[in-house]
Amino acid sequence: MNLADLQAQIRDARTPLRITGHGSKDFYGEAPAGEPLSTLALNGVTAYEPSELFVSVLAGTPVFDVEALLAQNRQRFAFEPPRFGGKGTVGGMVAAGLSGPARAALGSVRDHLLGAVLINGRGELLSFGGTVMKNVAGFDVSRVLAGAMGQLGLITEVTLKVMPLPAAVATLRFEFDQPAALAALNRWGGEPLPIEASAWWDGALLLRLAGARAAVDAACARLGGDVIPDEMAGAFWLGLRDHADEFFLGAERAVAGGARLWRLSLPSTAPELKLHGEQLIEWGGAQRWVVTPMEPAAVREAAAAVGGHATLFRALDKSPGAFAPLSAPLAAIHRRLKASFDPHGVFNPGRLYADL
Repeated sequence: MNLADLQAQIRDARTPLRITGHGSKDFYGEAPAGEPLSTLALNGVTAYEPSELFVSVLAGTPVFDVEALLAQNRQRFAFEPPRFGGKGTVGGMVAAGLSGPARAALGSVRDHLLGAVLINGRGELLSFGGTVMKNVAGFDVSRVLAGAMGQLGLITEVTLKVMPLPAAVATLRFEFDQPAALAALNRWGGEPLPIEASAWWDGALLLRLAGARAAVDAACARLGGDVIPDEMAGAFWLGLRDHADEFFLGAERAVAGGARLWRLSLPSTAPELKLHGEQLIEWGGAQRWVVTPMEPAAVREAAAAVGGHATLFRALDKSPGAFAPLSAPLAAIHRRLKASFDPHGVFNPGRLYADL
């Protein structure tokens, strides 16, 4: 199916359309609904300039394939998107807006999105952004697509900033309880240390240092801790990134038994939250995963009390709402934006909020 066929299908749609690739993120957000509109025919890299640090990719291209190409030039997606079993596509990566362990240090999907091509709800082909930030003038519309769950239109192609692999990487392990880990992360966050990623779970804090060899070696000597062998450390960070490590596998089993997996976005300085269940902390304390049988209202109230919000990431029952409720002004902005791009409500109805 070519772009003209997709445009015609959207123009002729009389019922809602569910934009889909391999369905690797169907669990995320509210339940998908509508007639499937596949992106898988949109496959391939349309432009790649290693020296200019950008790549343009069609939406149905597997993230794995693009990263294999980037690795040939010692480059990467620095935001480390989860691949969920290797089936994730570039379009789904942008639509979901999920980032991995290095997000706090190197930015999110949105921060690396330079441009996008979109088919809107009228069947029109629109192009936003460019290949470098200096070419992006006015309101950067392409970045609105990151995390929009496909509700604004069918992404057909994106252009993303890529970054070189670091010259040196090392992982340190410390034995800390949660309050001590949070205190250390906030203290180190204010110092000139090459910390690229962090993760605390079950009494252990891991730091990934990355950058110039001299900077990494100096940080290792200053911080102490146990140096984790590269192969073991690499497997850990990869498992964390792809939600395939021990914590997330255990969370999936708990969810199958009726618990819920929450993703909490908090100020990094927020103290330990006394929530029942297992917790994993990333992003210097700013992202906290909690698997718990607690009532949703109690989890959301705990997050709000410290200035954050909670997303119901995985659950058998998402009737409490996957995403934190919007204030009236924000809900109005969402509706106006949706109506501007998709006036007939064709795309992914209800994936963010039931009434959108």
